[in-house]
Amino acid sequence: QVQLVESGGGLVQPGGSLRLSCAASGSGFRTYVMGWYRQAPGKQRELVASITSGGGTNYAASVKGRFTISRDNAKNTVYLQMNSLKSEDTAVYYCNGADLIADNDYWGQGTQVTVSS
Repeated sequence: QVQLVESGGGLVQPGGSLRLSCAASGSGFRTYVMGWYRQAPGKQRELVASITSGGGTNYAASVKGRFTISRDNAKNTVYLQMNSLKSEDTAVYYCNGADLIADNDYWGQGTQVTVSS
């Protein structure tokens, strides 16, 4: 059973930065497509960024140029560096791991990010 544990959320002022981390237990991490999603109150969960096993990345238009996703396979960890944060980035951020071989999908418990002055 794979478990994903997020950390690094919190309260930050507009224009500030945060780095989210997601640590995965179990084997197989290096083969997963990893992603960060977010869900704001009253809105649907949306993809923020994803990274393939080979390091290919994809970003939502709203965060491109401000957020950077990366992974460290030796540590079974994926990161989301968030810069130039805006109030509209306020949401619960979820880590996702997609095992395309076994067709399994894993989610973390979420971490709150609040951007406010």
